[in-house]
Amino acid sequence: MNDRSNNFSYSVKRTPIHFSTIDDARLNGTWFLPDHPTFPPSALIVVLCGAGIPAKFYHRMANFLAEHDAAVLTFDYRGIGESRENSIRTIQSGMESWAEFDVGAALREAMAKFPNMSLNVIAHSVSALLVGGTPLASRLSRLVFFGPHTGYWRDYGRRWRPLLYLTWHIFMPALTRLFGYFPGRVLKLGENLPRRVALDWAGRRQAALISTPEDEQRFRTLLSSFCNVRAETLALSISDDAFAPPEAAHRLLAMYSNLRVIHRVTSPAAFGRRRLGHLGFLRRPVGEFFWNQAAEWLIPTFPKTNMSHFWPCHFCEKFQSAKANPSSATG
Repeated sequence: MNDRSNNFSYSVKRTPIHFSTIDDARLNGTWFLPDHPTFPPSALIVVLCGAGIPAKFYHRMANFLAEHDAAVLTFDYRGIGESRENSIRTIQSGMESWAEFDVGAALREAMAKFPNMSLNVIAHSVSALLVGGTPLASRLSRLVFFGPHTGYWRDYGRRWRPLLYLTWHIFMPALTRLFGYFPGRVLKLGENLPRRVALDWAGRRQAALISTPEDEQRFRTLLSSFCNVRAETLALSISDDAFAPPEAAHRLLAMYSNLRVIHRVTSPAAFGRRRLGHLGFLRRPVGEFFWNQAAEWLIPTFPKTNMSHFWPCHFCEKFQSAKANPSSATG
């Protein structure tokens, strides 16, 4: 009989790994596994990082989830963190490669290691967009989105919008074309980004993801995968997130026509803080409140959590109700 007490915390075994994409890029990651060899973990989770945020920033969360009986895989996209090999200037692929090849390879690695388990994902930031483009989208069981957004500049928080537009949509493309990549590290603006990834982000000046013939060629097939995602989804937003305020999540979630989603919102004041921001999901001690929410959603044996710091997004509640009852929405 398996001894899986809801309040039990397991020791965690970390194992560095590498795996290859179908276009022969080598990715590096880490498995976080509960150290109980006699029975399988309660959940399987792949963590997808935000653009320009190395996987090491998600290791504390991954360790927390593994302590509570989840097998967790973190990894870096090609050109980022531990998956950066040779010169970043040689990387020609863009965000469509991150979605189709890199996310796809990580999901296949997880499924190969635990073939009989449901496949779950935690996606932070723009990775909530990328996960919809994976060919394995229909295999996803449950999702958690932290600060989801599409990178469209008008969705930035109103207070920070002019500065973010200047930084990411004027300076970033100019510096990227000058250096052959975006030198985010030296500017203390996250990790260095491959040229095409940086220009993809900088190019999000229109609401539509496809606005040119080149976009049509690169992204049409990937966007067609979004309707295949039918996972039970929890989306969490922070009110002072400059990149992804709650309103930014609305645009992202609307792209998933068959997603069954609960969208919860919180604020710094709910935790007695002045600021949380886009990385508030990852930083202790407040980050653990988000990790608990994710654990309850994804790990069947995890106990019920304190919901007092969060409130439902009423816009999304109405949107989900209209999708479920289209006749009442028109009537």
